[in-house]
Amino acid sequence: MTEQAQAEEATTLRLTSDEALVFFSILSRWSDENATRADHAAEQTVLDGILATLEEQLTAPFAPDYEQLVQAARDRLMRQ
Repeated sequence: MTEQAQAEEATTLRLTSDEALVFFSILSRWSDENATRADHAAEQTVLDGILATLEEQLTAPFAPDYEQLVQAARDRLMRQ
């Protein structure tokens, strides 16, 4: 596989709705606090892209009870 082909190849990541919500919460917090642990600008670009994709797909971040929804998702994940 050429380097160009490898760069363009897509990978799919599957998350449960709880995992996606908790991951969105983490990425949002890091972004808001400017505290991302990215060592390279490319890593930050990837994290920002994932955050934007989750924001497009999730409705919970716009709900008035967002914090409670995140906590409930965390609780369910911890019981697994």
